[in-house]
Amino acid sequence: MAKKFDGRVALVTGGASGIGRATARFFAREGAKVIIANDANIKGGEETVKLIRDAGGEAAFVKCDVSRASDVEAMVNKCVSLYGRLDYAFNNAGIGVDVKHVPVVNFVDCPEEVWDRVIDINLKGVFLCMKYEIKQMLKQKYGVIVNTASICALKPVPGFGAYNVSKSGVVALTKSAALELATAGVRVNTVLPGPTQGTIMFEDLTGSVTGEKDKMISVIPMKRLGRPEDMAEAVIWLCSDAASFITGHVMPVDGGLNST
Repeated sequence: MAKKFDGRVALVTGGASGIGRATARFFAREGAKVIIANDANIKGGEETVKLIRDAGGEAAFVKCDVSRASDVEAMVNKCVSLYGRLDYAFNNAGIGVDVKHVPVVNFVDCPEEVWDRVIDINLKGVFLCMKYEIKQMLKQKYGVIVNTASICALKPVPGFGAYNVSKSGVVALTKSAALELATAGVRVNTVLPGPTQGTIMFEDLTGSVTGEKDKMISVIPMKRLGRPEDMAEAVIWLCSDAASFITGHVMPVDGGLNST
């Protein structure tokens, strides 16, 4: 029985764990060949590749710092050299307020280097990925891009300043590109995850701040945390032909948090 993405190729940045890993596996589940890209967590990226191959899929790992144009261009070129095309891109690589690497801090106390690092990876990184992905997709006259923003783009959290701004910027990037590409056969959408267990940001933040997990659950109308698989299913649907008339869409996947 044919799968919905047979013969297609997907690229997932930040695919070493959490939402990225789940989405990469779901792309493979649907028949796509998958490129997993990551920078620091190389071991995790290679483990994602192994999980896909062990399940009968086809995947490869590429090391990439999404804040460096040369790395991003090389990543897309590697995808095309290996598999001949690029049909779906999930720009998921990012860093969040995890206390360990990015502190919860007010604007006036935010170190400039923290601000620059968050914006470079979360916003500039998505811009660079889109730039080179779109160049390839325009050659094919086909492609779908899904970016990872955050519910913080709609409901900013105090102390998350750089993160809030970076994710709001991803929403603007998505809408801008969607308008530019509306007649070019390339669709661009974004998902806005709510609090999601099984991610590095969640584990570090809840492990460092007493009561943070219960606090997150208490404000979610569905009274449960998101799972990486919840986000992955949304990405897969947005890439599928079932969503062929959807572009520029900002999709919260948050248990109703955006409605409060």
